[in-house]
Amino acid sequence: MRALCLITTKPNTVDKVVKILKKKRKIIREIMIVTGRADISVVLQGSMDEINNMVIDFKKIKEIVTTETLIEVEVNLGW
Repeated sequence: MRALCLITTKPNTVDKVVKILKKKRKIIREIMIVTGRADISVVLQGSMDEINNMVIDFKKIKEIVTTETLIEVEVNLGW
């Protein structure tokens, strides 16, 4: 299962958060600094429990203000 986690950080803390996230490489596949409403986008790959636990760990990082997790789903549109 894959998920995309959008992370918003406190001002001027993006680099610090990226360094912290790089140490949590268990199910993190990619970390991107992005523009838009989020500051960082993280691609996660693992079981639902692993993804859930990783996002809970993200929320323990004091420089992170909000997270939004987008879980990949399979949709059969009948095409």
